[in-house]
Amino acid sequence: MSEKKAVVLVSGGLDSTTALAIARSEGFTCYTISFDYGQRMRAELVAAERAAIALGSIEHKVIDLDLRKIGGSALTDDKIAVPEHETQGVPVTYVPARNTVFLSIALGWAEVLGADDIFIGVNAVDYSGYPDCRPDYIAAYEKMANLATRAGTEGHSLKIRTPLIDLTKAQIVQKGLSLGVDYGLTVSCYQADDDGRACGLCDSCRLRKVGFQQAGVSDPTRYR
Repeated sequence: MSEKKAVVLVSGGLDSTTALAIARSEGFTCYTISFDYGQRMRAELVAAERAAIALGSIEHKVIDLDLRKIGGSALTDDKIAVPEHETQGVPVTYVPARNTVFLSIALGWAEVLGADDIFIGVNAVDYSGYPDCRPDYIAAYEKMANLATRAGTEGHSLKIRTPLIDLTKAQIVQKGLSLGVDYGLTVSCYQADDDGRACGLCDSCRLRKVGFQQAGVSDPTRYR
């Protein structure tokens, strides 16, 4: 039987770490990729590497992209504050076209590796309302990937796998724990300090807190 390779996007957060654990549990040999895109929360890159090592990634790459040059997001522009209350519509923490950019680079690496599967931990249930986390976006991207690559035109069926897309945050936590994920390794906060301590106030922190509460398990997050 030929080796099943997958590229897994990891951010260091709860969702992407769970997606990596799921990919491994399904028998994939995993190659992980993170992006240093000028984000506020530098600690997430350290967390992503920790998670990749802990969950058996064969190779972990960090790609440098300076998205601060275009800004437009509270995560890449220090003049835009991270909201510490619930907002309506697409929040200012949305990074313009981020998942499209990230998936495209992951797709390129997948071609080089001969991997037909890319895992991304997007979620369309307990999420911040980002348009590039929706099922129809993922379906459209997968179709494009098969049209735009040599692998796709040579008969490979490239798959964008989103194992968390229809799960609640509590279900994600429960799934990860069943696979042995140590969520103490992860950082989800939009404005975590350099030691990885969370603010406890941003949207990502709120969703994470509720997930652990509803799952009925202890939250290992370190707060400032």
